[in-house]
Amino acid sequence: MALTLYHVTWCPDCAIVRDRLDELKLSYEDVVVPDIRPMRKQVFEVSGQYYVPVLKDGDTVLTETHDILAHLHKQYDKARP
Repeated sequence: MALTLYHVTWCPDCAIVRDRLDELKLSYEDVVVPDIRPMRKQVFEVSGQYYVPVLKDGDTVLTETHDILAHLHKQYDKARP
Protein backbone atom coordinates (compact mmCIF):
# COMPACT_ATOMS: atom_id res chain seq x y z
CA MET A 1 0.00 0.00 0.00
CA ALA A 2 1.25 3.43 -0.87
CA LEU A 3 1.31 6.24 1.68
CA THR A 4 0.60 9.80 0.60
CA LEU A 5 1.03 12.79 2.88
CA TYR A 6 -0.69 16.07 1.98
CA HIS A 7 0.84 18.97 3.89
CA VAL A 8 2.27 22.49 3.88
CA THR A 9 5.90 23.15 4.74
CA TRP A 10 5.33 25.59 7.63
CA CYS A 11 2.74 23.56 9.58
CA PRO A 12 3.99 22.24 12.96
CA ASP A 13 1.55 19.29 12.96
CA CYS A 14 2.65 18.40 9.43
CA ALA A 15 6.28 18.42 10.59
CA ILE A 16 5.41 16.02 13.42
CA VAL A 17 3.86 13.58 10.94
CA ARG A 18 6.76 13.92 8.47
CA ASP A 19 9.25 13.30 11.30
CA ARG A 20 7.36 10.18 12.40
CA LEU A 21 7.24 8.82 8.86
CA ASP A 22 11.00 9.39 8.61
CA GLU A 23 11.64 7.76 12.01
CA LEU A 24 9.76 4.70 10.83
CA LYS A 25 11.72 4.80 7.55
CA LEU A 26 8.50 4.69 5.55
CA SER A 27 8.40 5.69 1.91
CA TYR A 28 5.59 8.06 1.05
CA GLU A 29 4.47 10.41 -1.65
CA ASP A 30 5.14 13.94 -0.42
CA VAL A 31 2.42 16.32 -1.67
CA VAL A 32 2.96 19.95 -0.69
CA VAL A 33 -0.35 21.78 -1.09
CA PRO A 34 -1.08 25.53 -1.29
CA ASP A 35 -1.02 27.61 1.88
CA ILE A 36 -4.50 28.99 1.20
CA ARG A 37 -7.11 26.44 2.30
CA PRO A 38 -9.68 26.94 -0.49
CA MET A 39 -6.93 26.25 -3.03
CA ARG A 40 -6.20 22.80 -1.55
CA LYS A 41 -8.34 20.98 -4.11
CA GLN A 42 -6.30 17.75 -3.83
CA VAL A 43 -6.83 17.65 -0.08
CA PHE A 44 -10.57 18.20 -0.45
CA GLU A 45 -10.87 15.49 -3.11
CA VAL A 46 -9.18 12.98 -0.82
CA SER A 47 -10.61 13.94 2.56
CA GLY A 48 -13.67 16.15 2.09
CA GLN A 49 -12.03 19.03 3.99
CA TYR A 50 -9.17 21.51 3.50
CA TYR A 51 -7.06 21.09 6.64
CA VAL A 52 -3.64 19.41 6.76
CA PRO A 53 -1.95 17.11 7.49
CA VAL A 54 -3.85 14.40 5.66
CA LEU A 55 -2.43 10.91 5.33
CA LYS A 56 -3.77 8.46 2.80
CA ASP A 57 -2.76 4.86 3.43
CA GLY A 58 -4.37 2.72 0.77
CA ASP A 59 -8.12 3.20 1.23
CA THR A 60 -7.68 4.75 4.69
CA VAL A 61 -7.72 8.56 4.92
CA LEU A 62 -6.72 10.22 8.18
CA THR A 63 -7.20 13.93 8.85
CA GLU A 64 -6.17 14.50 12.46
CA THR A 65 -2.55 14.46 13.62
CA HIS A 66 -3.34 12.28 16.65
CA ASP A 67 -5.21 9.78 14.47
CA ILE A 68 -2.38 9.73 11.93
CA LEU A 69 0.24 9.04 14.60
CA ALA A 70 -1.91 6.34 16.21
CA HIS A 71 -2.39 4.69 12.81
CA LEU A 72 1.33 4.77 12.05
CA HIS A 73 2.08 3.26 15.45
CA LYS A 74 -0.48 0.50 15.05
CA GLN A 75 0.36 -0.38 11.45
CA TYR A 76 4.09 0.22 11.14
CA ASP A 77 5.84 0.50 14.49
CA LYS A 78 6.76 -3.16 14.97
CA ALA A 79 9.56 -2.36 17.44
CA ARG A 80 7.10 -1.27 20.15
CA PRO A 81 4.32 -3.35 21.68
